[in-house]
Amino acid sequence: MESLKLSLFLLPLLFAFIAFSNSVLSDDKEESVFKGINSYRQSKKLAPLVEVSKAECLAGKVAEEIEKTPCENVNQFYPSTVSGGGNIPNLRKHIEKCDINITTTTDGVILPVCVPKLEPTIVLSNYTHSDRCAQFLNNSKYSGAGLGSEDDWMVLVLTTNTATGTFSASSATSSTSLLHVYILFLFALLLLHTNFFH
Repeated sequence: MESLKLSLFLLPLLFAFIAFSNSVLSDDKEESVFKGINSYRQSKKLAPLVEVSKAECLAGKVAEEIEKTPCENVNQFYPSTVSGGGNIPNLRKHIEKCDINITTTTDGVILPVCVPKLEPTIVLSNYTHSDRCAQFLNNSKYSGAGLGSEDDWMVLVLTTNTATGTFSASSATSSTSLLHVYILFLFALLLLHTNFFH
């Protein structure tokens, strides 16, 4: 009975460890590819890309969406832009979940690659030596990026530093934030009123 209790206690820990270690391995591969992309850009006399959290969010969501797609179907996702889609299923939903304003963000580019076991050197080669990806990495207008990966898929999302490519907050979220500020302000006034007049 005691060993059963111990097993029931250790089983969730084992699953948590496996999930955490897979996540860490995935993050290491993404970090390695990101550094490689920036080294490549510097060799081309271009500024390194900065990490953009909303681009990273979108890259992760797209990677999750296409993770079961066979690698040979990679071409169906080109060209993929934030405004145009490029056959990525549920892209608009993912854009909204990552709090990106689709009406003003037209310059973002989504570049998925599929490599068995996501070998970082081969993933990097796919980005830097294929014309369809390298044309974007060689373009100085792209200044930010986010990477996400699932299974054999890695997704790079590029942003610009222009008003149409910064991945600004969605207008719905902006108005929601203003509403929260307004409610807090009214609550503070109510507190002041109660403390001074009672």
